[in-house]
Amino acid sequence: MVRYAVEVQGIVQGVGFRPFVYRIAKSLLLDGFVYNTSKGVSIEIEGNQASCAAFLTELQENPPPMARIEKVAVRELPLRGEPGFRILASLTGARNAMISPDIGICADCIRDITEKGNRRYRYAFTNCTNCGPRFTIIQDIPYDRKNTTMAQFTQCEPCQAEYEDPADRRFHAQPNACPDCGPHLSFYQKGKPLAGDVYDSFQSRIAAGKIVAVKGIGGYHLVCDARNEAAVQTLRQRKLRYDKPFAVMMPDLATVEKYCVMNQAEQRALTSIQKPIVLLQKKPDCSIAWSVCQNNHRLGVMLPYTPLHYLLLQNQEVLVMTSGNLSDRPMVFQDEEAFTGFSQIADAVLTHNRQIYRRMDDSVGIVVHDRLHLLRRARGFVPEPLRLPGNRQVILALGAQQKNTFCLAKQENAFLSGHIGDLDDADTEKSYTDEIAAFLKIFEALPAVIACDYHPDYLSSRYAVTYQKSLKQAFQKTNKTEQEIQIIPIQHHHAHFASVLAEHDLNEEQIFGLIFDGSGLGDDGSIWGGEALLGNIGSSSRVGHLLPFRLLGGETAIKEPWRVALAVTAQTCGRETALDLFPKDRETAEILLQAGEREVNSPLTSSMGRLFDAVAALAGICPITTYEGQAAIELQQSMDETAAGSYHFAIEQTDEGMLFDWRPLICAVLTDRKNAVPAGSLSLRFHRAVVELIVQAAILQRQNNGSQKVVLSGGVFQNEYLLGQAMTALEEQGFLVYSNEKIPTNDGGIAFGQAAAVAYRMR
Repeated sequence: MVRYAVEVQGIVQGVGFRPFVYRIAKSLLLDGFVYNTSKGVSIEIEGNQASCAAFLTELQENPPPMARIEKVAVRELPLRGEPGFRILASLTGARNAMISPDIGICADCIRDITEKGNRRYRYAFTNCTNCGPRFTIIQDIPYDRKNTTMAQFTQCEPCQAEYEDPADRRFHAQPNACPDCGPHLSFYQKGKPLAGDVYDSFQSRIAAGKIVAVKGIGGYHLVCDARNEAAVQTLRQRKLRYDKPFAVMMPDLATVEKYCVMNQAEQRALTSIQKPIVLLQKKPDCSIAWSVCQNNHRLGVMLPYTPLHYLLLQNQEVLVMTSGNLSDRPMVFQDEEAFTGFSQIADAVLTHNRQIYRRMDDSVGIVVHDRLHLLRRARGFVPEPLRLPGNRQVILALGAQQKNTFCLAKQENAFLSGHIGDLDDADTEKSYTDEIAAFLKIFEALPAVIACDYHPDYLSSRYAVTYQKSLKQAFQKTNKTEQEIQIIPIQHHHAHFASVLAEHDLNEEQIFGLIFDGSGLGDDGSIWGGEALLGNIGSSSRVGHLLPFRLLGGETAIKEPWRVALAVTAQTCGRETALDLFPKDRETAEILLQAGEREVNSPLTSSMGRLFDAVAALAGICPITTYEGQAAIELQQSMDETAAGSYHFAIEQTDEGMLFDWRPLICAVLTDRKNAVPAGSLSLRFHRAVVELIVQAAILQRQNNGSQKVVLSGGVFQNEYLLGQAMTALEEQGFLVYSNEKIPTNDGGIAFGQAAAVAYRMR
């Protein structure tokens, strides 16, 4: 006989871990107990050696679906001989236990809501310890019902019995409820509640081509029939989202196969417990309304992840399920705002009386080389921590200006926030500062270091100074010893680089990285975006970059790619050739070129993202954009993969490193344009040229520095063709290639890179 103490750390609270332990122990006839602690779960087991060994194996190899075990410590204890196995009351203390993300509905709960005679039949708030809302309803920790938005709902006798029974899958499921004691749905039209069955009301409005705002787990969605072109066009007009694709929801994989091509990796991503939106290739005969994603060959698809979604989809094949907001504004999650904000957008509102405590968008990913790469990390993944081995600091990393997230690093865990968005308006700024305050409270963290971007005008960078001052004032008011908070700016592209190195735990001193994105302030004060870096997580040097060109008219050029095309053409072939390309805008073009020659509101940039814009405009694809990245996306979507040929960059070795000269490429594009070569061919030849550049740059640096590892990051690598082809070509040359997977390669991953860089420097 032996007795062991077992300490388990990770996401092991609120996920059915204690009843899981209880059932294993009982099945193996072990004595002892289990309880929650401030750090995780503490267990003591006593029995024969074989049974205890079997317990430890089962514990680590087959935990509950929502659990994530990070550490198991086992030590032997003296025998105690007490009979039976018990679940003891939790211990309170420091806030070191982790919180589970919101997780999609499980198969058992689907059976409950679809089985006639079940007391939860058609009940939209059914959940158990294996599924349901978590992070969006928690107000404080420990994760007990009284600290969630379910506190107002007192469980009925049958629900309470489930909640208290260790053998039940709803044991300590904090959102547990049923139709008799839990939240309920309401259907409103023109601000007035409608009587009758809410599901019937929803189905009739959708069938009539109407738009319905639906309250979910992390906010409201705007919903319409994805096969009704008129309804989708109306939604675009009302939402002021004219071109950017909409996501859709389908009931099951069989339905997805009717509209999209899927491989096994994409199926796994769709059906995972996180239930993200996955960008899938549309079938040629896809009958979804053209306006859902217009000319985009990929469709953002998700499966139902709440009981409500599952019930709404029972009589629907495919619904537009897009964030409930005006274009580029935060998603609505509070009921009061829904009834005022949707009055001009939605024809009806399907809501409920369970409060959403924090906004949480849907996660988005794409599968490349059979691995899911997240483009937006939110519901289902947040706040599951990322690892920062060796970190001993509390670091608040404030992220970038676009696609903002922030990151709170506490010891070896880095908690990346959900998608905040572009910090360009007061509503998004308030969401950003409110959520930072909530993270600091819930994880009981007081930062010792603040990391931010180099750019002093980013709201996130300005907030670093504001927070530093506010904390200083708070210490002065309470007469506490002042804690000096250091602000450490991290260069934008190094943060991208560090995010990949930290995610894959790459600690070598000399790793090569190609960071291609739209823009970021460089060390020299210019706008970077086509960079070759060499270094480690803490620091890197610039060993190559794209030949700089002018952004005519400053930031306006980002929204008007024809200005970038004008600039690169003038730099390649001269002023007159450039002006001849835009006869309708010749007067404006002349003014812009004159301003560029005088360096007035025409900053230099080495941005690969802007070069994509220029080629898109030269190909006649997207001279003006309505959303970020549109020109590059439409350039990729126009690609004819059957075309022959490739353009080429020239690589010049200078005293400062490699210079990626795009002028031969632009010359070739202009020749093809003059010869009326189709845009699809231009697009493919350009993409092949970028892949060739990546490989040649990697080979050159290997000759100079010997690095066999290559990092690819930055928003340009959201392009799955470019990422996939580059990875394949590099691997064929013997390189080990790494890119972002768990965090976005776009600016949504910047905050994690900032935190990783600071942690590495301070180790």
